[in-house]
Amino acid sequence: MVHFVGAGSGAADLITIRGKKLLENADIIIYAGSLVNPELLEYAKDSAEIYNSAKMNLDEVIDVMKQGDTKNIVRLHTGDPCVYGAIREQMDRLDKLGIEYDVCPGVSSFCGAAAALKAEYTLPDVSQTVIITRMEGRTPVPPKEKIHLLASHNATMVIFLSTGLLKELSAELVKGGYSENTPAAIVYKATWKDEKVMRCTVGTLNKTAEKNGIKKTALITVGDFLGDDYSLSKLYDKTFTTEFRKGVTE
Repeated sequence: MVHFVGAGSGAADLITIRGKKLLENADIIIYAGSLVNPELLEYAKDSAEIYNSAKMNLDEVIDVMKQGDTKNIVRLHTGDPCVYGAIREQMDRLDKLGIEYDVCPGVSSFCGAAAALKAEYTLPDVSQTVIITRMEGRTPVPPKEKIHLLASHNATMVIFLSTGLLKELSAELVKGGYSENTPAAIVYKATWKDEKVMRCTVGTLNKTAEKNGIKKTALITVGDFLGDDYSLSKLYDKTFTTEFRKGVTE
């Protein structure tokens, strides 16, 4: 059996209980060494074989996984494997090989970033939509998903894998309708011990990153959810009737 496990947003104790148990029982662990906190490997038993997939190609990863009919294998991905985890191509190969697998979700780094910011992405009358995306670099994006087109919604945006393209990102965001003064933040290694939060604006993203020496392993968040103006929710409005509570008249 191969278990795809979300390692969580960074801190070793933010893996799920299920994920931790799978790590503890794994005979083989293939982990994304460029991003996964190595402290998570301390959960592994002494006899476990450990492979760093940052140094492996897809064929090499699958070759290790072929042992899944006789051993428990954990494929440890950063955050939640459904977001930029490249797991579909691995699962398709396992299907062809007749090797069973399952997926254990994890806490995505975009959740870790919100925690670091002490922020709520979905504020009433500000934004009820979160757009998770990335800048186009060596890996292209579909034409309809260019940053400036997504930015036209003025919704909350969380931008992965784009720290090295911040000048271009700012230009795309402004082209899409955000002003240069729109609140933004760079969250470096959310929930790790060396986490760093830098609040800025759309127009100062690149300058802020350069000033703080940030070149990778950071998320960019953009939108008025980082401001101070919002409406109170209906959920706890005493005049609002719900399935569980009758509203009272002022």
